[in-house]
Amino acid sequence: MEENKVTAVFGSSTKQMRYSNKAINKLRQYGHSVVALGLREGVIADVEIQTGQPELEGIHTISMYLGLQNQPEYYDYIRALKPKRVIFNPGTENSEFANLLRNDQIEVVEYCTLVMLDSAMY
Repeated sequence: MEENKVTAVFGSSTKQMRYSNKAINKLRQYGHSVVALGLREGVIADVEIQTGQPELEGIHTISMYLGLQNQPEYYDYIRALKPKRVIFNPGTENSEFANLLRNDQIEVVEYCTLVMLDSAMY
């Protein structure tokens, strides 16, 4: 495994059946530092869900679980975080945002965070 990559999970939910919840748990199992961002505060494993657009530093990867309609309000915020990559999980793909990210030299991945972790592609 490469050095620890701090991952911000957008669309985090305390509901265990949500893929964002599963991703946070799996990221922690693999030893990654996680920042969870969601609509409601809560805790998943040992990670507190933050709301709004908190000031963050050192984010390597953003794992997107926000639907297309909920992403535009985060465009500027995510770009300002200067992540190395953004993973658009299935159902969150957004060509408009992906193009903006690529223009900022941010890697865009359209794949599943869970599969990437289990297949050593993360």
